[in-house]
Amino acid sequence: MNKSNLWSLRLGFSGKQAQLIEQLGFEKFLNQSYATTFEKTLPNFLDDEPKTIAELKELRQSIKNGTADDQKKVIKKQIRNATELKKWWIDKFLTEKFPLREKMTCFWHNHFVATSQKVKSTYWIYQHNMILRENAFGNFKELTKLIVKSNAMVRYLDNVDNRKDKINENLSRELLELFTIGIGNYTENDIKEGAKALAGLNLGEESAVYRRFLEDNSTKTYFGKKGNFKADDLVDIIFEQKNTPYLITRKILKWFIYDNPSEDLVVYYGDYFRKMNFEIKPLLTKIFNEEYAKENSGSKIKDPLTYLFQLTDELNITNSNSNLISFFLKQQGMDLFNQPNVKGWDGGNSWLTSQIYLQRNNASDLLCNGRNISRKVFDKIPEEGDEPEIKLEKINVSIDFDKNGNNKQIISELSNRLLFRVDENLQKDMENLLKYDFDAKDTNANYAVLRLFNYITKTPEYQLI
Repeated sequence: MNKSNLWSLRLGFSGKQAQLIEQLGFEKFLNQSYATTFEKTLPNFLDDEPKTIAELKELRQSIKNGTADDQKKVIKKQIRNATELKKWWIDKFLTEKFPLREKMTCFWHNHFVATSQKVKSTYWIYQHNMILRENAFGNFKELTKLIVKSNAMVRYLDNVDNRKDKINENLSRELLELFTIGIGNYTENDIKEGAKALAGLNLGEESAVYRRFLEDNSTKTYFGKKGNFKADDLVDIIFEQKNTPYLITRKILKWFIYDNPSEDLVVYYGDYFRKMNFEIKPLLTKIFNEEYAKENSGSKIKDPLTYLFQLTDELNITNSNSNLISFFLKQQGMDLFNQPNVKGWDGGNSWLTSQIYLQRNNASDLLCNGRNISRKVFDKIPEEGDEPEIKLEKINVSIDFDKNGNNKQIISELSNRLLFRVDENLQKDMENLLKYDFDAKDTNANYAVLRLFNYITKTPEYQLI
C-alpha cells in the first residue's frame, strides 16, 4: 500500500487525504491538522433541548404529569435529537479537510465513555463531545479534570448517587482503572478514599459542582498522601504516579497503528509523554513521525468507521447520507455515543467477528452494485431499539482508475491504493477477474473494475492498514 494512502487511513477515515500528504509532506500535513478550528455554535437541533437543571426538572415533571401520548412524544423527541447528534458528528467526519482532530475526538470518545442511553440528555452528551474536541491535542491531565467534572460523566458513572452517607465508587474506580493508571497500579483503599473525595460532586449548570450537604470533608489517604481532597486533587496525585503514562500511550498506539503494540514501544512513548508533562500534541507528533518512518502496514484491523468511509470514498458516492452511515456503523458494532460498556469498543479482532465480516461484505455488495438503503426509510423516527424496514434505491458509483492502463496496470494501481500486501495467489485471482484482454476504454470498463474492487474489499488484506 502506498504510504500516503496508509497514513491517510490511519490519521483520517479514508484515502481522501493521500494527495494532501503527498503535496504538503507529512510534517506540514500534521501541523495543519493540529491547527484546524471547529464550529462552536450550538447546533439547531439542540435549541429546544433542556440545558439547565430547572429546565430538566420541568421536563421530568411534565412527563410525570402528562398522558401516555405526551410521554411518548417526549421519548420520540429525545430519540430524534440523539439521532441528529450522530448525524452532526458524521457530517464532520465527512467534510473535514484535515480529519485528525475528529479522529482524536473519536479516540477520546472511546476512552472517556459516556453514552446517550444512560445519560439521557443530548445536550450534556454534546457538551462532553465538545470538551473532547477542544482538548483533543491539549493536556491529558487537564482534559481528565474537565471530564471528571462534566455532567455527562457524573451521570453516566452514577456519581449523582455518591454522597457522604452513601458512597458510590463507580467514578472513582473507572478514573483509575480505565481513564488513567490501569489495573494493578492502585489499591482498593485508593478507590474507597477517592470515592469519598468525589462524594457530593453532582449535576450543575455547565459542569458538575459539589453540593455542600452531600460532600465529604474528612481527611482522605490517596496513594499515601493525606488531605481533604476533591476531584482536581485526585487527578493531580494520579498524574504524579510512575505508571500513569502507559495506559494512554498503549491505547493511542492501538487506535492509530498497532492492534498489539509492544511493551517496549508503550514504555518508550510513555516516558516521553511524562517528560512532556502529558501534552498530547508532542506525543502524537513523535509517534506519527517515528512510526511513519517504519514499514508497519498491515498491523491494524480497520474499524467500521474507516472501512465504511474508505468504501464510500473509493466508490465516489456523493452526498453521503449520514443516517445511512450511522445505520451501517451500528450494524458493524460501532454505534456512536452508545458503546456497549464503560470500557468502550474493544477494537482489534472484535472488528472482524464472523457477523461483522458478513456485514462488511453485505455493505460492499450493496454499494458496489449501485444500491443503497432508501433515504425514505429514515424519514420516520423509529421507536427506541427498532431497526428500520430496509428499502433500496439506485445510486451512481464509479472507481477511479487509469483509462489508458491495461489489466495488470490497473490491478497494480488499485493494489497500491488499497492493499498492504499482494501475494501470488491474490494477484492471480485479480487477474482472473480483470483479464488480459480488458479494455479500459470500453463503455463497460467501470463495471469490470467495480467487480474487482468488490472482490478486493472482501480479502483479509483489505481489512488491514
